[in-house]
Amino acid sequence: MALDRRVLDWLLNSDPALRWQVERDLAGAPPEVWQASRARVNTEGFGAALLAKQDPDGQWAGGAYFPAGFFGSAEQDEPGQPWVATTWSLKDLRDWGVEPRMLEGTVQKLAANSRWEYDDLPYWGGEVDVCINSFTLATGAWLGADVSALAAWFPSHRLADGGWNCEAEEGRSTRSSFHSTLNALIGLLAYERMTGDASVRDARHGGEEYLLERRLLYRATTGEPVGDFVAEFVYPNRHRYSGLAVLDHFRGAAQYEGRAPDARMADAVALVRAARQPDGTWLQGRPLAGRVWFPMDEAAEGQPSKWLTLIGTRVLDWWDGAQPQGADAAEALRGGAEPAVG
Repeated sequence: MALDRRVLDWLLNSDPALRWQVERDLAGAPPEVWQASRARVNTEGFGAALLAKQDPDGQWAGGAYFPAGFFGSAEQDEPGQPWVATTWSLKDLRDWGVEPRMLEGTVQKLAANSRWEYDDLPYWGGEVDVCINSFTLATGAWLGADVSALAAWFPSHRLADGGWNCEAEEGRSTRSSFHSTLNALIGLLAYERMTGDASVRDARHGGEEYLLERRLLYRATTGEPVGDFVAEFVYPNRHRYSGLAVLDHFRGAAQYEGRAPDARMADAVALVRAARQPDGTWLQGRPLAGRVWFPMDEAAEGQPSKWLTLIGTRVLDWWDGAQPQGADAAEALRGGAEPAVG
C-alpha cells in the first residue's frame, strides 16, 4: 500500500529527529535535504533539549544506568524504571542522529566520573548485562571510545543455543532470550557499521540465525508464539523485543550487507502488516512505565504514532520491494528464477 500524501505530510511535520528519517527512508529526499534536517537535531527539538540535560561531569541524572539516589528511594518501588540516566540518554541521542561533536569531551568525562551501579565497574568497559553492554558498545563506537575489548565480550558470552540472555551471567538461565538477543544484535551491527571492525560479524550472524530459526516469533520447542510482547508496538521501545523492532534490525543489517530479506521473516511481516490501520498509520502501544525527561511521541496509547508509522512503513517498503513482481514472480513460481527472499 502506497503511503498516502496526507500521512507523509503528517510525518514530515515533526521534530527534526524524526523528520530527517522520514525524508531519507520514505520521501526519497536527496542527501542534502535529509542531512540538513538531521543537522537541526543538534540545536533544535528533542536533541537540543536532551543535550541540555547533561551534567557537568558528563553524565545524565547523576548515574550510569539509573539516576543518582535511585536505590533505596520511593522511585525504586514504582512500576518500570527511570529512563533518564546516562546510558538511556546517550542511546536516544544516538538514535535521533545527533552528531558526536556535540558531545565533545563526554568520552573522557565518563571514563573519569561514571561507574556502573553493578560492582562499581568503569563505564566504557561495560558490566555483565548483555543489554547494557550492547547499548554501551554502540554508544562508544558512535562517540569514538575504544570499546574493542567490550566488542570481544559478545562472542565469548553467546549461549549454546546461539543467542544471549541478560540473566545468564548471574546463573539464572542457560537459554537465550529474544529481548537480550535482539539488543546484542543491534549493538553489534552499530559497532561494525561505525568502526568497520567485522570481527564480531560471525557472532551477530549466529544470533540472527537463532531468531530466524524461530521465525522471529515462535518457541523452538513447541512452535507456539514466544509471548504477547511480539505484537506490542510502542515508541520509545527502549529494550523490548517486538516483531516490528526485530524487522527494523534485519532491514538495517540487510541494507548494510547487501542481503535480501530471509523468507523466514514472513510471519513477522504479516504481524506488522496486520497492525497497520486503513489510513496507513500504526497506533501507539502502552508506554513503558518510568520517569522520562520529556515525552518523545505525541501519541497517547491507541492513537496514531508518527514514530511507529515511520518504522512500520520502512519495514514493509523494504520487504515488499524485495519481492518478485509481475513476470519475475511468474518465472520464480515456475522455478526458472531464484526468488528475491531466502
